[in-house]
Amino acid sequence: MTAADDRLQRQSQEIRQAYARLADEVSEAEATARTLSAEEAKFASSQYVMMWRRFRRNRAAIIGGLIVLLYYLAALFGQFVAPYTLTTRFTQYLYLPPQPVYLFDEGSFRPHVCGINAEFDASLRRTYTPNCEEKYPIQFFSRGVPYSVFGLFESDLHLFTAGDGVVSLLGTDRQGRDMFTRIVYGAQISLTVGLAGVAMSLFIGTVLGVASGYYGGWIDEVIQRVIELVRAFPSIPLWMALSAALPTNWPPLQTYFAVTLILSLIGWTWLARQLRGQVLALRQTDYVMAAKLVGASDWRIIFRHLIPASISQIIVVTTLALPTMILAETSLSFLGLGLRAPLTSWGVLLQESQNVQSLALYPWVFYPALFMIVIILAFSFLGDGLRDASDPYTV
Repeated sequence: MTAADDRLQRQSQEIRQAYARLADEVSEAEATARTLSAEEAKFASSQYVMMWRRFRRNRAAIIGGLIVLLYYLAALFGQFVAPYTLTTRFTQYLYLPPQPVYLFDEGSFRPHVCGINAEFDASLRRTYTPNCEEKYPIQFFSRGVPYSVFGLFESDLHLFTAGDGVVSLLGTDRQGRDMFTRIVYGAQISLTVGLAGVAMSLFIGTVLGVASGYYGGWIDEVIQRVIELVRAFPSIPLWMALSAALPTNWPPLQTYFAVTLILSLIGWTWLARQLRGQVLALRQTDYVMAAKLVGASDWRIIFRHLIPASISQIIVVTTLALPTMILAETSLSFLGLGLRAPLTSWGVLLQESQNVQSLALYPWVFYPALFMIVIILAFSFLGDGLRDASDPYTV
């Protein structure tokens, strides 16, 4: 081997060693970069990822959200969840108290209800005593009274039934109708009225609130004066006046949409005020000014920049406005100025319970009020959690 070959071999070995050292340095740099990005991930996340991270730490908001989801699922599949239909009556069991469900039978897990003996006491008031010699097992996903599924097809599948017996978890009313079934069906109306009313007021409040804050001038003055005029009237008397103007001969479905429209025409002012204040601050930001300088139209700035920047505020206000809409519909129906029979809502159920002579005798006919309290508290916890999660100063 010549000296030149030996020198060439040494140079090749040095180059290979240099490449090996360079590869090790690159691997260490990549590992360091990955470590740094993992540590700084919470600061580099998007707005919605950070909102979700803060929201899931709030247990009350999580529980409230799960309750709201459960309510809407029960309302959506109400015919399946309820063991009977609205027209099912047990005339021999008027004002039947809530039935206890026994989980075990002869040492085995076998949910069932007992039979019922109906008698009259000395004051001729009907009383009921359980007859556990007759046992009716609770059957899940069983066949029962047929119903229509969204008007598309017929089905008779129910979440639970008691076979040939009667299962009334929350008792019956003055006509022998199952209260649990009526509360589930009433949730379909009460919850959807609130949802539809908030959706309409959300559209009106978003458009007018953003326009008021972005354009300013006489547009802002006109919108703000309209808001002050609407908010100057007391809510309940105004609802009563508008609802009393509805013709009594309107069909139930038309009355339903009219009540929804009334609630939405009054409930948009709070959101408009909130968005106006936020847009007044956002319209002076650098990215909005840059969009104006490059020639972006007002509609593009509003829908591509201002509304997405205000979406967290819109979500929070919407969540807090839903229980208000539900209470408004219930109040109108309870006063006899909103929905009426044969439509069934929680307000209609409470209005019908006024015929009861004493709350002490039949307290279960007021159970719709308890379901309302639970959903309103759930919405409040969910709204508080979303409001805290959307706070940009919370890590």
